[in-house]
Amino acid sequence: MQVKKEVRQIAREMLRASFTDGQLDRGRVASVVDSILAKKPRNYLKILEYYKRLLRLEAEKRHARIETATALEPQITSQISLNLARRYGTDLTTEFAINQALLGGMRIRVGSDVWDSSIRNRLERLQQQL
Repeated sequence: MQVKKEVRQIAREMLRASFTDGQLDRGRVASVVDSILAKKPRNYLKILEYYKRLLRLEAEKRHARIETATALEPQITSQISLNLARRYGTDLTTEFAINQALLGGMRIRVGSDVWDSSIRNRLERLQQQL
């Protein structure tokens, strides 16, 4: 998708206008989209597509997916959530999932950040080295 500089700039401005106190505000998102739909500037559909992409990326930054091979104890899950919230902010949501293909360890993904300390990952890296 070829996106012009002007489209990216307008979409970024829209994203900045969508925050209240450092958090995405659904009401502001709706009003920003409504204002673009009412004005219908040139390339407004591309602007809205790029804005949607930016919103999706921003939402991913505020969501953590933690995969483990087995279920974790509640005290461990709360400690992991607390540590991630300290690093990424208090508005971070966490999702714990069981993935038996990991064999052991855990994989944490927050936005584009990935920490993979699973046994499966270690075995794959060892196989690549040999």
